[in-house]
Amino acid sequence: MGHEYDWQALHQHALVIDSHNDTIVGLLRRGGQSIAGLSQEARSQPESLITYLRGPVDHQEGPIQSDVPAMRAGGIDVGYFSIDNTRAVGNHLAYVLDGFGWFAAELEAYNDDIVVATSAADIETAKANGKLAAVLAVENSEALERSLFVLPMLYRIGVRTMTLTHSIRTYAGDGEQANQSGGGLTTFGRDLVGAMNDLRMLVDVSHLSVQAFWHAMEETRVPVIASHSSCRVLNEHGRNLHDDQIKAIADNGGVVGVSWVHHFVAWEDPTVARYLDHVDHAVNVAGIDHVGFGSDFDGGSYLLQDAKQVPIITQGLAERGWSESDLRKFLGLNHLRVFRDACG
Repeated sequence: MGHEYDWQALHQHALVIDSHNDTIVGLLRRGGQSIAGLSQEARSQPESLITYLRGPVDHQEGPIQSDVPAMRAGGIDVGYFSIDNTRAVGNHLAYVLDGFGWFAAELEAYNDDIVVATSAADIETAKANGKLAAVLAVENSEALERSLFVLPMLYRIGVRTMTLTHSIRTYAGDGEQANQSGGGLTTFGRDLVGAMNDLRMLVDVSHLSVQAFWHAMEETRVPVIASHSSCRVLNEHGRNLHDDQIKAIADNGGVVGVSWVHHFVAWEDPTVARYLDHVDHAVNVAGIDHVGFGSDFDGGSYLLQDAKQVPIITQGLAERGWSESDLRKFLGLNHLRVFRDACG
């Protein structure tokens, strides 16, 4: 039996933060479709590097999941808009700048609806003004092209969080697909964690191999996030976290953004109820102050059709007896706290 409150009103008024989407690349691969939705003209010319290198989306991938109309309909106030540059071999930095350059033009055109947030205060101001906020994120530090001098340049254009790897081995260290090697962070990767701390850029430990994860936790001096990972004990997937990793993130003051990527939730028959089991388990291990969500919309996440369906998660947790206070923490306040601690 849930608590006696209106979960729909709570979801509408709470600060809701999604700590990972791949929407920028998704929009560009759909012909430069606007962040403001299909009713707005596509920004398709000149052709982007992302579009050239990746090509259009497969028709089976369906429509975009997390643009402005969908975020508003689903009550998402903040999205971490990430550019995964893993496949841009030899063009990692240009690929990232291409995506953020296109997105900057979109944000300028639709700044009545969505703005870049580089601090916790920016997020709070956007919410107060009825605007959505975009946190710029890089997925895979290969974007640095092996130079720590690139990092402050990305910071200057607004990037505030980055994963150290994707799933494969990179110059910074091993991703989860290289787990059997036993490799962790390289010297560059260790130095990168310290440089991100110094710059006030949020370290994202999703995608790391187990050993690389522990190296990152040794090096960081401020809270981290796992932007889109779930619980290994409930589903043996390499992208999911072991309980000791979840506990370490909590001890660090960070947040696990539990993802509803269907294969993270369950290899067979993934359901919303099973996703809620992952959330409950993460809270049991880490405590309520260290769990949020990271959808991975537009990056292979199909358990929910799109951002419009996010209130289903709030409903499910309310029906499991979650309090209003705990729901507000999960929906966004935990992510906001870590963003403030790491980025200001």
